[in-house]
Amino acid sequence: MKKVFINKEVDVNEEGYLIDFNQWDREVAECIAGECEIVMEEKHWEVIEYIQEKHQNSEPLSIRGIKKSGVINIKEFYGLFPGGPLKKATMIAGIPKPKSCI
Repeated sequence: MKKVFINKEVDVNEEGYLIDFNQWDREVAECIAGECEIVMEEKHWEVIEYIQEKHQNSEPLSIRGIKKSGVINIKEFYGLFPGGPLKKATMIAGIPKPKSCI
C-alpha cells in the first residue's frame, strides 16, 4: 500500500507502518506523528532515536525496556505518545510494530 507525505511516496503495511526504513526521514515522521495527533518536540526525537538504535541493534522493544532505558520515564512516555505509546512511537520511528504490541 502506498501513502504520500509531502510529495514523497512511501510503502506502508495495512496498519500504517513503513515497509522500507530507507523511505523514513524526519519529514515523513512528522507527517505520521500528525496523523497520530502528536506534535514532535525535542523529547519525542530523543525517544525516536533511542527506539531506532534498539531496532538497528536487533534488540527487542517493550514498555518495560523503555522504562528501564533512562531516556524517559514511563509516565512521560505515555504523555508524549498517548493512546498506545510504543505502537505510535515505533510507527513514527519507521520501524516494524514490536511483537509486544497487540
